[in-house]
Amino acid sequence: MSEGSFEDRELEEIRRKKLEELQKKAELERQAQIVAAQRRIALKKILTPEALARLDNIRVVRPELAEALEQQLINLAATGRVRVPIDEETLKKILEAVYSQTRREYRFRL
Repeated sequence: MSEGSFEDRELEEIRRKKLEELQKKAELERQAQIVAAQRRIALKKILTPEALARLDNIRVVRPELAEALEQQLINLAATGRVRVPIDEETLKKILEAVYSQTRREYRFRL
């Protein structure tokens, strides 16, 4: 067996593994995009345009809070614990509850 063919096979194996990694990553990204699109469709159905605009503003400033709020809104609507469509005032109340659950308190010692 020649040294060159061993290196060629090794190089081919590295390429194959890299291609598999890239394909898996692309598939995960595609699935994440599908989930995000489905979530957006659900939110458009359960929020008024004004409430959706407020949620978009929150997403710009605090993405993690917006994600928690979105999940809470979808859960509330799915279980029927809130009237749909959710207006901006109701969204504010739900936001306060979610914010109090996700807020981090920082304490500084002097």
